Amino acid sequence: MNPTQTPARCRLVLIAPQGAKPQALVDALAGGDVASLILPSWGMDDDAFQRHAEAVVPGAQAAGVAAMIAGEARIAMRARADGVHVEAGGGNGRRALEEAIEKHQGKLMVGAGGATSRDEALELGEARPDYLFFGRFGYDNKPEPHPRNLKLAAWWAEMVQIPCIVLGGSDIASAAEVARTGADFVALSEAVFGDGVEPAGAVARANAILDADAPRLEG
Repeated sequence: MNPTQTPARCRLVLIAPQGAKPQALVDALAGGDVASLILPSWGMDDDAFQRHAEAVVPGAQAAGVAAMIAGEARIAMRARADGVHVEAGGGNGRRALEEAIEKHQGKLMVGAGGATSRDEALELGEARPDYLFFGRFGYDNKPEPHPRNLKLAAWWAEMVQIPCIVLGGSDIASAAEVARTGADFVALSEAVFGDGVEPAGAVARANAILDADAPRLEG
């Protein structure tokens, strides 16, 4: 997280889009407060994904941003990232999450995604991940956040202490919709890295929106 003043309100998380260049990702962080940057593999093989992570992680960390690697704890360790994001919805997802937490506790942050209902969210929450993510990478192709994710976030924020991250929409203004649920973090990708968007400027605009509209989070 940024070493400067941490805002006591919903903060920004960036999700690296498919095909993003490492330097472009790092350059976006100059726009203002960003809590973390999540790197999905987007179909890269292990070697390519590791090279990609190794090119991004140092720059993110130098900016005070936590670098999270989606799905590959080994690559997270090799790249010296801050954590791993586990898609844990359905099937044996909870077990995979529990194993990741047990194995990497104290070494990596472990976040969880994949819950699409209250029951699934509570089940994953019982494993005590560092955060729960509502949304799916790459599914921010509409201006507004998905209504289901907003409803889950509002319920979760009221009932559970584990932080939640909620995927926003392709419109930068969607950050305010997420913040009003009480969510700890809003995740943006298309709104920051989409065609014709200047990423650092978009990060600055997102922070201005959150400064103006996000409720204060206590604790």
